[in-house]
Amino acid sequence: MSAPLTLPIIITALLFSTSACSNQSTTDTNADLAEYEDAETSAVDVASTDKPVFTTKAIATFDEPWAMTALPKVDNKPLRLLVTQKTGELFIVDTATGAKTAVAGVPRVAYGGQGGLGDIVLAPNFATSNHVYISYVEAGTGADSNKFGAKVIKAKLSGLLTGAPNLQSITPIWQQTPKIDGQGHYSHRLLFSPDGQYLYISSGERQEKTPAQDMTVNLGKIIRLNADGSMPMDNPFADNNDIAAQFWSIGHRNVLGMVFDSKGQLWAHEMGPRGGDEFNLIKKGKNYGWPLVSNGRNYSGVDIPDHSTRPEFEAPKITWTPVISPSSISMYSTGTHADFPAWQGNALISGLSSKALIVVNFDEDNTATERYRYDMEERIRSVLAVDGEVLLLEDGDAGKLLQLLPK
Repeated sequence: MSAPLTLPIIITALLFSTSACSNQSTTDTNADLAEYEDAETSAVDVASTDKPVFTTKAIATFDEPWAMTALPKVDNKPLRLLVTQKTGELFIVDTATGAKTAVAGVPRVAYGGQGGLGDIVLAPNFATSNHVYISYVEAGTGADSNKFGAKVIKAKLSGLLTGAPNLQSITPIWQQTPKIDGQGHYSHRLLFSPDGQYLYISSGERQEKTPAQDMTVNLGKIIRLNADGSMPMDNPFADNNDIAAQFWSIGHRNVLGMVFDSKGQLWAHEMGPRGGDEFNLIKKGKNYGWPLVSNGRNYSGVDIPDHSTRPEFEAPKITWTPVISPSSISMYSTGTHADFPAWQGNALISGLSSKALIVVNFDEDNTATERYRYDMEERIRSVLAVDGEVLLLEDGDAGKLLQLLPK
């Protein structure tokens, strides 16, 4: 059974180097990769008599898992998931048995640092098309040799009910422009709008800061596209250059989670530097201020002006200092199983350095509040709420896929 988060250990070593990696990548030693490992994390002691408690059931084990999504249920059979590994593997997982079936045809990824195979979501018409959307990091060639950028593709998932599933008819949808040095802050989370018409892509600023305010590059932005990768005519910067026509919002650092609430409003959490993790209500055409404002400070120790000093930028609804290192987000709805009715309508956020599951409540005035926090004792890479059940993916080597069971 999970217990409330204990007081954080203040860790002084904030810098580390990533290990040498395979495939097309090279090693990156950007200082603020430390936010994933040795960051000082925050604790919240929420006194509540209705805080649900649970045990965890281990279903399967992965090496560096990154994302998961649920396949539609068939004839009331056990839930099956698609799970990505950062090293470049995609699996179909039977949650009843833990059996993993590898999916062939995944493009070669540039694995290293924070890069590799990333997010996966089902197309809104998956039931008839079997299409999925996948993000991953691609290495450059020629003049872009030793440079990297995120890419999004659409593919058909064939042989779904066989022992040899594979990706076919791969179609490029979007890519980060330009490719640059280093292997951090790709973001590359994917989310479809509730009506299934628009694809949102988070594009990190690649640890370069200034691209977040540069309207000629698509780094440090949240992107909004039609499902085929074309530009919606009502995007806020549609009359600007072709790159800016992609943007829905600007001024972002490293957005690793996006979700729509019950009102159809888009929310996103984002990694701060040293302190200042954010939870933002994302509005059309708005600027969220990075790197000009932040409630954290630079890794060098140099302060950054707080959001309150620049009211022209959108301020976060929640900030965390020390950080939680938010890595993914999922909305909880009771559904068929209703394992945690107290979480109805809440957002579930997975935490890396905090080793936590954080439950956030949306308030009537479009603010948000951290409601509960659970110490999971391991870094949590991904959380998925589906039909009233909750699953977590631990980060790193031998990361477990866990199901939360109410107690």
